[in-house]
Amino acid sequence: MKAARRRNLEPPHKCLVGRRVLVIEDESLVSMLLEDTLAEIGCEIAGLASRFNDAMKKASSLSFDVAILDVNLNGQQTFPIAEALNERGLPFVFATGYGSGSLPAQLQHAPVLQKPFHQYELERALGAALAGKDDEAAR
Repeated sequence: MKAARRRNLEPPHKCLVGRRVLVIEDESLVSMLLEDTLAEIGCEIAGLASRFNDAMKKASSLSFDVAILDVNLNGQQTFPIAEALNERGLPFVFATGYGSGSLPAQLQHAPVLQKPFHQYELERALGAALAGKDDEAAR
């Protein structure tokens, strides 16, 4: 218990402060938790989507630094949205309760946030997604 509390008191990754995040999540409680946690970390919400068509439109048009994608959005998998983000060169994190084994091979490079999650796990996943983009930009 003390270790978990200590992790929650650690300052957020500095690389996350001010980052704009697109949240694609169909469960309202999870979406609210993500909004609150992202605000605590210092991120800005660039957009929210809970339906596939709205999510695809926002992923294709909004300006943001990183996205969080629920793998299963009202029974529809978000892999086409992830592919659209790849085409735009935007990093993303998959959020799922099923684990990374269900991801297609071409998308397994993306960090996976296992539901339920803690703040430090969200920070780590977002940091990994952004670091992967920074690594590609350096090449």
